[in-house]
Parts: sequence; C-alpha cells; structure tokens
Amino acid sequence: MSGWRVGITIGLQAPDESLWVNGIKQNALYLAQALRHVPSVGPVHLVNTSPVPVTDALPWDRQCWPTVAFDEARDTLDLLIELGGQVGPDQTDYIKQRGTRLVSYCCGVEYVNAMQAMLFNRPLWGQSLFINPRYDAVWVVPQVAPTSLHFFQTLRRRPVQMVPFVWDPVFLLERGRDLPHGGEYRPRTGARRLSVMEPNQDVVKFCLYPALIAEEAYRRAPDAIAMLQVTNTGHLANRNPEFGAVMGQLDLVRNHKAVFLERYDTPQFLALMTDVVVSHQWANPLNYFYFDCCWQGYPLIHNASLCADLGYYYEGNDVQSGCTQLLRAMAHHDDTWQAYTDQQRRLISRYLPGDATVTARYAELLASVMAGDP
Repeated sequence: MSGWRVGITIGLQAPDESLWVNGIKQNALYLAQALRHVPSVGPVHLVNTSPVPVTDALPWDRQCWPTVAFDEARDTLDLLIELGGQVGPDQTDYIKQRGTRLVSYCCGVEYVNAMQAMLFNRPLWGQSLFINPRYDAVWVVPQVAPTSLHFFQTLRRRPVQMVPFVWDPVFLLERGRDLPHGGEYRPRTGARRLSVMEPNQDVVKFCLYPALIAEEAYRRAPDAIAMLQVTNTGHLANRNPEFGAVMGQLDLVRNHKAVFLERYDTPQFLALMTDVVVSHQWANPLNYFYFDCCWQGYPLIHNASLCADLGYYYEGNDVQSGCTQLLRAMAHHDDTWQAYTDQQRRLISRYLPGDATVTARYAELLASVMAGDP
C-alpha cells in the first residue's frame, strides 16, 4: 500500500494571502507536515475550497506543500480533513459517492464566536449556516475543547475526539531571515519596550489585562519601562469611548508611555520593537503566538495553562502575579537569555511534526476513521 491520500482544506481570501493574518493557514500547513510522518499516509495536499485561484503567489513553497483547488483534488483523495475551508453539501455528496472519508478538524473557539454573534449582532453566518451532517469523525484541539467541544458534538452529530496541537518554526525562521539576528531575542540596555499583541477581535484574547499588568509594573518601577505598545488597537483608541476612558486612567497613558497601534506581523514586531511580551487569554490556553515568542527567546508573560512551563507564567486573571513576573523578566531575563531560549525550544519540541507521541496519536486517529464505514 502506498499510503492514504489526504487533503486538508483551506479557504483562500486572496492569491497572496499572508500567513500572519491569522493562524488558520499555518494550522493546515503544520497538520500536513505532521501527517507526513505517519507511516500509513501517502501524499498530503492542501485543498482550496474558495473560488480564489491557486497560484505561485502563495506565501509557501508549493513543491513542499502541494496546493490545489477542490475540483482538482476531489477524485484523488481517500480522506479529506475540513480545517480552513468549508466543504459544502454538493462537494460532500460528490466525495461521499467515491467513498472518501470526511473529518471536521475544529481549531477555533466557535461557541464563543457564535455567542458573541447572537448577543452583539456581529454577523457570522446569517441564514447561510450549513452544518454538515455527514462527517466520519470530528476532531478538536485541546485549547478550544472546554468551550466548544459539546457545541461541536451536538450540532455535528458525532462524538468529538481530542487531537494533538501541532506547531513548526519553519515560517517563523523564514520570516526572520531578513531581520536582525534572525529575529531572535538579544539583550538590550536601558528601559524595556513592552509589547501586547492580542488580536482584540473577541473576549478570548483581549489587551486589557496585559495593559493592567504593565501599569502595575510601571507604578512599582517607572524607570524600567520605556514604552507600552499595544497592537491591533488603533480602531479602539480612535473610535471606542469606553476603551479610551479606561486607558485614560493609566499612568502609562497619562505620562505618554503608551501607544496604540494597528496590526503588525509577529516576527517583525518582536525583532524591531520588543523586549518583553505581555499576554492574556480567556478560555484559549494554547496558541501559536506563544510559541513564536518563546522559540525566538523573547520573555513572554502569559496565563496559558496548557503551556505553563513556557515563558513566565501567571495564573488566571491575577494582575499582581503577572506584574511580579514582568518585573522579574525585566530585571533578570538578560542574565540567562541564551539558556532560556534553549530551554524554550526543548519544551516546544513536544508540539513539533515528527514528535513520536504526536505521530502515534494521529496514526491511531486516522486508522479509526479509515476503518469505519464511509
């Protein structure tokens, strides 16, 4: 047997869409990389389900990650994993007639997104909602399981299985080639530049608690902080009176030590603008952003419980504990920065494609799907 032919869906919005817009394209690429290590798997393709053409304008090597349109792939697959682009009813019917297995791979906090859409009139799917009733399996990554596992399970009418979260530094390192020191952290003298880079699109990853942590540290050690930089907040600072009113209470803002910026890609902002990263999440305790920071050696102050051994961890919403960790990082991180970087990479290795535990678990999951009735 040459191995199962696997497709993983993406939904391109533009032919040259950046990998740093969100994590979904990276997720598909990393999963493809991981599945190639499974002995029972043959060729793995990324399958675009949107009408956007697939061209060499893509920000990844199509020789390394073969990428095709759905119509080009539909007759060649043993298994299609719906991840970044939805498989519609006609497409589902076509591949099911061929005996192709279909898996739903869930990596977003969809219960939270749905709740916010309903409560706050944030358009999400409207009347066009399609929930596929014909999945052979539903997989979910660990960090979204507490909020969304049962949401998926009831609506998609299948038992949900937990799957390993996978990450790879390949794009981080590629983006860092043109940056100082490959984008890696290096010690700097003087006051620290603090960066908060939450997306601020929902309640899951929002900048308010990191700003409060930075404020507490500024009150204790004002000379240690050069600037607080909060990305993805230009729209809030300019148009949201509630945001402006709260931020206006901070000494960092009153003393002109805070700036509210637009979106930046992570590797560039870390390399050129950052000494310490302060982060906070609510019900999403594992994220590529944490790995991006820690792999490159940046001190990360965070509350992500599923990777509490990375960076400088504080629990829950404990601003004082986060402040203590921030002060510790500002004062002592440079004493052992190289050892810290080496340690972070060892710890993150458990999430890399090719890790024996990751490979074994995906082998089990795939064997179970392929052994069932299509």
